Amino acid sequence: MENLKKMIENLHIECTEKMLQQFAVYMEGILEWNENINLTAITDRDEFIVKHYVDSLIAKDIEAMKYAETVIDVGTGGGFPGVPLAIIFPEKQFVLMDSLNKRLKVIDDLCAKAGITNVVTLHGRAEDLARMKEHRDKYDICVSRAVANMSVLSEYCLPFVRKGGYFLAYKGPNSEEEVKAAMKAIDILGGRVESYTEAFSADVFDFSHYIICIKKIKETPAKYPRKAGIPSKDPIK
Repeated sequence: MENLKKMIENLHIECTEKMLQQFAVYMEGILEWNENINLTAITDRDEFIVKHYVDSLIAKDIEAMKYAETVIDVGTGGGFPGVPLAIIFPEKQFVLMDSLNKRLKVIDDLCAKAGITNVVTLHGRAEDLARMKEHRDKYDICVSRAVANMSVLSEYCLPFVRKGGYFLAYKGPNSEEEVKAAMKAIDILGGRVESYTEAFSADVFDFSHYIICIKKIKETPAKYPRKAGIPSKDPIK
C-alpha cells in the first residue's frame, strides 16, 4: 500500500483512502484471478503498479479527459486503462469493452468488491458494437491500450466517438512513424491528430509512453468499421 500511495502521489493525484483501497483490492483480485485466467503477464506488485496503474493514468492530464462525461475503453483486457481512470474520476461513466467475456466477468466481480460503481462492461468485437446505434457516435472519449497499429486501432475506436470528442491511443516510444503512416486512415475515419505527447519519461518511471490525441472532427463514414477481422487483415492505407 505504501508504494502504491507513493506512486499515485508522484502523479499529483489527490487520492483518498477510499481510492487507494480500491486500487489495492482490484490489484489483489486481478493477481488472484490470474492464476486461472490469463489477465496479465505481470505478477510482481511493484511492477503491476507502474505498468498497469501508472501507465493507465497517463491520460489524466489530457484536457479532453478532464471535461468528458462518458468514456469507452476498447480492448480493455484486465480493465486497463479503464478501471484506474474510473477510480480517480468517479464522476465519469466508463464502459469497458472486450471480446472475451470471461475477462469482463472478472472486472464486474472486482469492481463490485472494490466499490467501483461507475464502470459497466460490454462484451463483443469493436467491429460489431460500433455499428450499433446505442454505441456509435456516443462517447466523449475512447481510450485504448490495445495492441494494434494506429490505422487498425483508429478503425476500431473512432466510430464510437461523437463529433467533437476524442480518441486517446496509448503508444510506446517508437510509434511516431506508425502514427504518420496512419494519417490517411485517421482522416478517412473522421479524425485529426491534435497531439503526440510523451506522458512519462523513462528517467522518472522506468518506462516511456505516449498519448496520441485524435479529435473527431466529422462523422465516420457508414462503411466503417468493416466486418470483423477485416481491419486487422487489411488496414486502411
